[in-house]
Amino acid sequence: MSTQTFHLPDVGEGLTEAEIVQWHVAPGDAVEVNDVLVEIETAKSLVELPSPFAGTVGELLAPEGETVTVGAAIITIAGAAAAPDAVSGLSEHGEPPAPADDEPGAVLVGYGTGGAVTSRRAPRQARGPVGSRTDAVRASVGVVAKPPVRKLARDLGVELGTVTPSGPAGEVTRDDVVAHAQQASVFRNISTPAAPVEREHSIPVTAQAPGASASAADEGREETIPVKGVRKATASGMVRSAYTAPHVSVWTDVDATRTMELVARLKASPDFADIKISPLLIVARAVIWAARRTPLVGAAWIDNPDGSAEIRVRNYVNLGIAAATPRGLLVPNIKDAQDLNLRELARALEKLTLTAREGKTSPADQQGGTITITNIGVFGMDAGTPIINPGESGIVAMGTIRQKPWVVDGEVRPRFVTTVSGSFDHRVIDGDGMSRFIADIASILEEPALLLD
Repeated sequence: MSTQTFHLPDVGEGLTEAEIVQWHVAPGDAVEVNDVLVEIETAKSLVELPSPFAGTVGELLAPEGETVTVGAAIITIAGAAAAPDAVSGLSEHGEPPAPADDEPGAVLVGYGTGGAVTSRRAPRQARGPVGSRTDAVRASVGVVAKPPVRKLARDLGVELGTVTPSGPAGEVTRDDVVAHAQQASVFRNISTPAAPVEREHSIPVTAQAPGASASAADEGREETIPVKGVRKATASGMVRSAYTAPHVSVWTDVDATRTMELVARLKASPDFADIKISPLLIVARAVIWAARRTPLVGAAWIDNPDGSAEIRVRNYVNLGIAAATPRGLLVPNIKDAQDLNLRELARALEKLTLTAREGKTSPADQQGGTITITNIGVFGMDAGTPIINPGESGIVAMGTIRQKPWVVDGEVRPRFVTTVSGSFDHRVIDGDGMSRFIADIASILEEPALLLD
């Protein structure tokens, strides 16, 4: 009986390592070609690796939570035979082909075009857990749902067994989970824990004999969080941006009452009945409109190998949206957002949000951005001085919208007020340009009818 070793592939991102998030098989399981073996996390995305072999799982060579390098052996499969006509790709997450086989450089098998693959492996309850599982997942055994849908349910705290399936084969879909969870508005951080009931507490001081070492009294005072995956990539990018681009920030208060009125009308419109609408949609349109009037906010500073530099003006808008997800901060972008009408932009924002929450944002979706919006208002923040996304020259921060006293025609009235702020690369754009850009956004929020121009 032959035994094949499966090596961690480069999933098309040019990265050197990945974390083993969750094994979907255990020793002794029978697997078919294309059965999902393991879920890994790179610096940019979650990826499910399908099996290029059919056989019996031998040994799991890397435990969950461990970071392994590309090319390292992670699993053995006995009696393995590779599919001769397997289709390349990782269709479940939209990832490109990647090498994986007994020798690095072979082609990783994907799901192909034949639809979902039925696994023969025994249920996890029958074979015992490989890693930790939440109560919600344990209660969901036997429910038909794809792994990304299961992960979304786990992140939202939804028990799949309580969800009414609407899929054609009786499976629970992503929309079923989202509807069941009654998710809040766009970009609310679903992983933010509730505030503790005890707001303050004292740490008791334990008497210690002279010369004695630290004991159980010190346990729990500190904890260590490994820096890896998305957090590692974010930290590296932010340090590079902060210490390379000279940041300048500007902001202004805005009467956004008419924007809120427009949002209410769009929510009531049959044309937008199937789309989530929030003020972020109007902010996005305002940023696109203002960027056309001040193209340098979407330009890029380029350092050439010969020591010279140039500013590359990009006459299009790949609009980035900073998304707080259970995996950390991601910044996917909507390509050529300037070509979308209001409904198309609303649909693109909704898709971007759900994809990020499910952990399915691909590396391609996070590359090539020209300017970013960070919606700090959903966390109750009024304004901020955000760090520019690497490769870009500007980022806009949208503060919370709340009723405040505002002077209108000499009278103080309650109005919906927000603060629009932004940070810019002063190598690329000067004070007059960045101020004009923020003022243009403010003018749209004050009078959205200007978008008809």
